[in-house]
Amino acid sequence: MARLPLLVLLGAFFCACAAAAVVGSSSPLLPAANWKTMRDSYARKSEFRTVNRKTLGSCMNPSPYLAITVSTGGPLLLPDEAFLNVTVSGVLRPDRSHWIAMITPSNSSVSGCPLSGANYIQTGDLVNLTLLCHYPVKAQLLRTDAGYMGCKNSECQKRGASGACEVRTCAASLSFHVINFRTDVEFVLFSGGFLTPCLVTRSGPLRFANPAKPLHGHLSSTDSNATSMRLTWVSGDSRPQQVRYGGGKSATSVATTFTQDDMCSIPVLPSPAKDFGWHDPGYIHSAVMTGLQPSLSYTYRYGSDAVGWSDTIKFRTPPAGGSGEVSFVIFGDMGKAPLDPSVEHYIQPGSTSVAKAVATEIEAGKVDSIFHIGDISYATGFLVEWDFFLHLITPLASQVSYMTAIGNHERDYAGSGSVYPTPDSGGECGVAYESYFRMPASKDKPWYSIEQGSVHFIVMSTEHEWSEKSEQYKWMEEDLSSVDRSRTPWVIFIGHRPMYSSNIGVLPDVDPVFVVSVEPLLLKHKVDLVFFGHVHNYERTCAVYQGKCKGMPKKDAEGIDTYDNSNYAGPVHAIVGAGGFVLDRFPEITLGSWSLSRIAEFGYARVHATKTDILVQIPPL
Repeated sequence: MARLPLLVLLGAFFCACAAAAVVGSSSPLLPAANWKTMRDSYARKSEFRTVNRKTLGSCMNPSPYLAITVSTGGPLLLPDEAFLNVTVSGVLRPDRSHWIAMITPSNSSVSGCPLSGANYIQTGDLVNLTLLCHYPVKAQLLRTDAGYMGCKNSECQKRGASGACEVRTCAASLSFHVINFRTDVEFVLFSGGFLTPCLVTRSGPLRFANPAKPLHGHLSSTDSNATSMRLTWVSGDSRPQQVRYGGGKSATSVATTFTQDDMCSIPVLPSPAKDFGWHDPGYIHSAVMTGLQPSLSYTYRYGSDAVGWSDTIKFRTPPAGGSGEVSFVIFGDMGKAPLDPSVEHYIQPGSTSVAKAVATEIEAGKVDSIFHIGDISYATGFLVEWDFFLHLITPLASQVSYMTAIGNHERDYAGSGSVYPTPDSGGECGVAYESYFRMPASKDKPWYSIEQGSVHFIVMSTEHEWSEKSEQYKWMEEDLSSVDRSRTPWVIFIGHRPMYSSNIGVLPDVDPVFVVSVEPLLLKHKVDLVFFGHVHNYERTCAVYQGKCKGMPKKDAEGIDTYDNSNYAGPVHAIVGAGGFVLDRFPEITLGSWSLSRIAEFGYARVHATKTDILVQIPPL
C-alpha cells in the first residue's frame, strides 16, 4: 500500500501536529447491482427515489395464488432488530420488473398522488408525477433472489386428472433488515419496475413487540470539566425514564418530540419532512449523569420498569480540559447504508465501514471522544432514516462522547433563516438534528466550545449567519479571545463547509464571502488546526492564509510532515468529509500550492494531542 507523508506540528507554545497517512482502499458495501443505481446528480440520490414520481397503474390479471409471507425466525411480533425473510409466492411468470417495498406505518397510502408531483421539484428531479403518497423505507427487486427468474423455487398449484401439474408458480425469498422504529411495517409487491409500477398485493401489517422500547442511547459532553455526561435515547413512550449509572446513581429524563408542524416548507411546495417523508419520531429522552470523574470508566443502563431497560453499557469520560492529553476521532458526512441488499432514499456506501473501524478503535481504548462535523444522518426529510443512523452509531456513541456540528443536510431550507437557502435538509431545518444531538448550545444557535485535555475546541455553524455583525461572529471572537494557552495550548476550529478545497463540483464547495469574513479570526487568534467536512475526501494544506502558504512542513526521519508552530505562521486546514458519502475525486491538476495531501478514500482522522504536539493520522480501513 502506498503511503503519503505524515504531518506533525511541533512547538513550544503554539504547536500543531498533524499526521496524514493514506486511507486504505475500501470497496462499496452494496452489491454491484445496487451500486449501479447510485447516480451523480444534484443530490446524489438512489434511483429508487424515482418511485415517488410516477403514475400508479393497475396490474392486469394478477395471479390468484399470490401471497407475501414474512418470517422473523422467532415470535410473530418483531424484535428490536431482525433480518426478515420475506417470501413472495404464487407468481405465474417471473419478471425482472417485480419489486417489493417496505413501508411504515402500514396505513401509509400506496395509492397514486399525481397532484403532488410538483413537491419533488425541490429535489432536483423534475419528473412530474408521484407514485406513493407516503415514501417507502426501502425496496428490493425480486430478482435479487438469484433463483427467481429461472423459477428454481416452484410449487404446483393445480393438478389434472392424471396427476400432472397444470399450474406451476414461482417464488422469491428476500432478506430485509428492520429495526424498531415504533410503527408497524408492511411489505407491498409491485410490478413494472421503479419507472412504470403498479400495485399487486400486500402482506398485511407486522408490529414490533415493544414499540416503546428505549433504544439508541448516545453520549455527549456538557462542559469542559468532564464531570457530567448527557445521555440521549429514543422511545415510543413520553413518560419520564431513567439512566442508572455509577453504582447506584440515577438521573430522570426529560422527553421531547417534534411534529410535522415543526418542519419547514413553503406554501406551494411541501417539503419531504412536511409531507411524504414524514415519520413519527417517538420521544427523545435526555438525562445528565453528574458526579463523574474525568478519564474514568463507568457503566449505565436506561429505560424504566414500564417500557423495559437497555443492556448495561460501559463508557468512559473524556479527559478534563487543561489535563495532559486527549485522543479523538473526527469525520464528516457519514450517513448510513442498508445492511441488506435494498435500495433506499439515500445511501452512503462507506458509512458502515467507517463506523466499524471507529468502534474497533474504541474497543482498543484509543478514543476519548468523537467529533462528527456535519451531514449527520442524511435523512433530509425522510425521518425514519434517523432511526437507522442512530442504530448504526450506537456501538460508538454509547461508549464515548459523540460531539457534532450542524451541516447543510441538517439545516438548509428556503425560509428557514439558513445562510444558504438550498433544499438540502428536506424541510428538517435543524429541528430533528437538535432534538437528537443536544450539544452545549442554545436552541437554533448550534455553536459551542469545549475543552478536552490540551485542546480548546471551537465548533461553529457554517449554515447560520457568520458575517462580522452576526451574533455567531461576535461569539467566536469572544471565545477565541478567552482561551488560556497555558491551560490548553492548542486551538482547533471546527465547522462543516470548508475554506479550502481542490474539489470541482456542480455547486461551489467554498464560499469566498465566508472565507473573507471568518478566516482573519483564525490568524488573529493563532488557531492551530482547522477541520471541515462537506467535501467527501481528505485534503490537508500548508499553514495557509488568504490562499498563500505562510509556512511549510519539513519531513522528519520517518517522512512525517512536521510543522513547527513555535514560530506560528497560520492555521493548517484539513478536510475530513470521507465518513461515508460517495467520494469526491480530485482533479488531475492541483489548483492551489496550498494543497499538500489529497486522499479520495473513505475514512476518518485519528488525533492525539499532548501539551507539546498534535499527531493527526488517517488510518487505513
